[in-house]
Amino acid sequence: MSKKVIVFSQIDSDVQARLEQQYQVVVINPKQGDVNEQIRKEVVDADAMIGAGRLLNESNLATAQKLKIISSVSVGYDNYDVQYLNQKRIWLANTPHVLTETTADLAFTLLVSAARKVPSLDQWTKQGEWKRTVGTAQFGQDIFGKTLGIIGLGHIGAAIARRGFHGFNMNILYHNRREKIEVAQQFNAQYRSLEDLLQQSDFVVVAVDLNSESKTLIGKHELSLMQKHAVFVNIARGSVVDEQALIDALSNQQIFAAGLDVYQKEPLQDSPLFKLDNVVTLPHIGSATAETRKKMAELAYQNLIDALEDRTPHYLVNPQF
Repeated sequence: MSKKVIVFSQIDSDVQARLEQQYQVVVINPKQGDVNEQIRKEVVDADAMIGAGRLLNESNLATAQKLKIISSVSVGYDNYDVQYLNQKRIWLANTPHVLTETTADLAFTLLVSAARKVPSLDQWTKQGEWKRTVGTAQFGQDIFGKTLGIIGLGHIGAAIARRGFHGFNMNILYHNRREKIEVAQQFNAQYRSLEDLLQQSDFVVVAVDLNSESKTLIGKHELSLMQKHAVFVNIARGSVVDEQALIDALSNQQIFAAGLDVYQKEPLQDSPLFKLDNVVTLPHIGSATAETRKKMAELAYQNLIDALEDRTPHYLVNPQF
């Protein structure tokens, strides 16, 4: 009897077709009833799961009897109860590195868009408000030669630093749990405490993993340290920032602008952020290009295949359980 794979969210159609040729595939479909109930039923005799964007924990995995791997089509894994997976001896695989460059591209898209008021001026133009030479209300911030502060100098943070240093001649500051001297040397990046970075940067980009240390890393106090002309960008996770504190800082013009791709609760609905013209709000599209999503799907497929063929996948979150 062929092994059973649960597809728990929409995945690349080519990858799904390949899986269906090799294994017994069950697709979780929200239109067919409660998703968690479907998972609880199907996971009883499943060997593997693949997908992204769903909370997987004891509540919907307790019935699993032989589940070997959950292959997530993502880098982040905060949707998964890793401690519980360890107890159940279930591998969790992810797809790092392949989305580094496209996510760094988006960080700079947000930075430039917020600094130059691109979305609000786009609407202003389309609404017929451009009737004479623009005035100070339409002025943005220069980017070239300014100071860029990066919180989290991992692969994505380093890619952002590279763009700022080589593309915009920016002075790079960074804060990290530990200094990364060899990486930092490539961009003449200087290590700073979090408070010093916030005080000294014209642009602040958050690119940290979400963990117990980084949750609500940026709150009212941290935002109060930023310069009045500063631009804040978050491409990490929404829970890294106290969203209400950020809304207050933007509403009071405590900082110049923000560019956001992530939020405390997603999808973002009926948010006070929608009423502010000094914030760019994107729908969590850090890796959302056709090329990158294809690469992520292929890597998730390979992780899953390796596990089912009794090989150790290359990209495991919990290799030692």
